[in-house]
Amino acid sequence: MKRKMWQGIFRRQDSETTDMQERQEGTDLFSGKQLRQLIFPLVIEQILAVFMGMADIIMVASCGEEAVSGISIVDTINVLLIGLFGAMAAGGSVVTAQYIGRKDEKNVAKASGQLFLAVGGLSMAIMAVTLVFNGPLLRLIYGDIGQEVMHNGRIYFYISSLSYPFLAFYNSAAALFRTAGNSKVSMQVSLGANLCNIAGNFLFIYVFQMGVAGAGLSTLLSRILSAVVMFTLLKKQSHFPIEFRLRADKRILRQILYIGIPNGLENSIFQLGKLLLSSLTASFGTMAIAANAVASTICGLETIPASAIGIALVTVVGQCVGAGELKQARKYMGKLLKTAYICLWILNLSIIPFLNPICSLFHLSGETSALAYKLMLYHSICCMIIHPLSFCLTNGLRAANDVRFTMTVSICSMWICRIVMAYVLSLYFGLGLIGIWIAMTIDWLVRAIFFSTRVLSGKWCRYANRNIR
Repeated sequence: MKRKMWQGIFRRQDSETTDMQERQEGTDLFSGKQLRQLIFPLVIEQILAVFMGMADIIMVASCGEEAVSGISIVDTINVLLIGLFGAMAAGGSVVTAQYIGRKDEKNVAKASGQLFLAVGGLSMAIMAVTLVFNGPLLRLIYGDIGQEVMHNGRIYFYISSLSYPFLAFYNSAAALFRTAGNSKVSMQVSLGANLCNIAGNFLFIYVFQMGVAGAGLSTLLSRILSAVVMFTLLKKQSHFPIEFRLRADKRILRQILYIGIPNGLENSIFQLGKLLLSSLTASFGTMAIAANAVASTICGLETIPASAIGIALVTVVGQCVGAGELKQARKYMGKLLKTAYICLWILNLSIIPFLNPICSLFHLSGETSALAYKLMLYHSICCMIIHPLSFCLTNGLRAANDVRFTMTVSICSMWICRIVMAYVLSLYFGLGLIGIWIAMTIDWLVRAIFFSTRVLSGKWCRYANRNIR
């Protein structure tokens, strides 16, 4: 039974009613219908992920701006730490996608098992460090912030740290499902987790009056549920013949780390830079922290289609590279990039008229709400013009093993454009929080230029077959 279900993954591209005949050489690996079936659930899942963060902030807003700020400063750290094992999941999904493209069942099983081993160990280590050094980390990063904000931040940080291993296993299982072209499963589990989170928020925040602790506890329970359900589905329904081993397979692990380490360094340094900017934001006071938290949450919605398409590119380009179809890999990069732009224009033009009503949901003061509105409007405009070129193409290049180039460009652009320019614009030119956001979009522009040039030049092709043997 397991083998039959596994073989179905390899036959997936020929199972559509419009593709009943045998695939001939040169035929597209992915039909339009298959791309839609892959991308649409990813969009819904990304929306649900953003709404989980929004639910925490909106529902805890009744406890005051200090509570919102406390969650915000911890979430910034969480993104950095979670990104470390997220990078390993990305490395595992790229390697697995390439083996699927080669129809190598044995190595798919090994890569899947080694992914869980690597991510599980890393997430446990990160959890231990954050539990022990909870307070010192917050004080190191944010320094002298309000006592109430620090108190709320410590509570939320402690509880959210407990969820790291569960989130790591969920992300790894979801990545494997997506790699096989099945993104519907993670979407459905994410929906259940969001409903659990909202119900938990209502119970712990409004009924038991637990404030920030209630928001953290609700998030923890929803992540535990997600991990258990995803792992059970992956194991019992056997979409992947995973080979679980507690001993490292050096060859497979080296392939995962080839993608995961540069991706992890890139993500970690990127998030570290954002932490420095969070510290700069905190220096502008509680109003700036709250406005930044609200604007960042809503702006996460504005980039969802591009984020979903970027995730889909790992599966699509990875399988094309594994099959030796580099021309198709480039074609799909262009096709999905165009789709991302169309979606972002439609979404952001629809959101802009409702920015003021959205701000009112967070119960902010008038001055804070006005600042959040300016940030969101500026982000919407830049998002429609620059964002897909900056962030969609990177996943396509990573899936083709061109990871060192993306890492180098991202790190240099982050520190030179986003960090240096943020301090110059916000402090020297006196633009405050808005200056930080302008520097962010300058970083986007530089990335867009380098990544689009790389794809068009074709230099990424020389790396496509280096990792998988």
